[in-house]
Amino acid sequence: MIVAPTWSVTRRIIGSPFIVVPPLLVYALAVIPQFGEVLAAVAQPTPAGVAALLATPVGAAAGWAHFIGFDLFVGRWMYLEARERGIHPLVMAPVLVLTIMLAPLGLLAYLIIRTVTRTRTVHNDAMAA
Repeated sequence: MIVAPTWSVTRRIIGSPFIVVPPLLVYALAVIPQFGEVLAAVAQPTPAGVAALLATPVGAAAGWAHFIGFDLFVGRWMYLEARERGIHPLVMAPVLVLTIMLAPLGLLAYLIIRTVTRTRTVHNDAMAA
């Protein structure tokens, strides 16, 4: 999505929602054997309880897989929508990197770019009429 955004192989791989399955399987493999403990920590979460869960090897693996799975899901959505909207890949590359590193900030950056792009498109359409 970042290095070869217009390559047909990239489009084919990212076109499938199954791209998120590997981290989801890691999550399942980490959580299912410890389901009782994990459920207890997340059913009524507290900052201390979540911190204690994430401090364990199982919690760290599950947290990592959770983050990667959802970062990939959000990044995939942003990539596909940006392609539909005609947002240039050079604009999207740093946004996708930011999403990998700090997902909420990457999503926020994309939503701002998306809004500005839509505003410009609407503004340009109104001026052309």
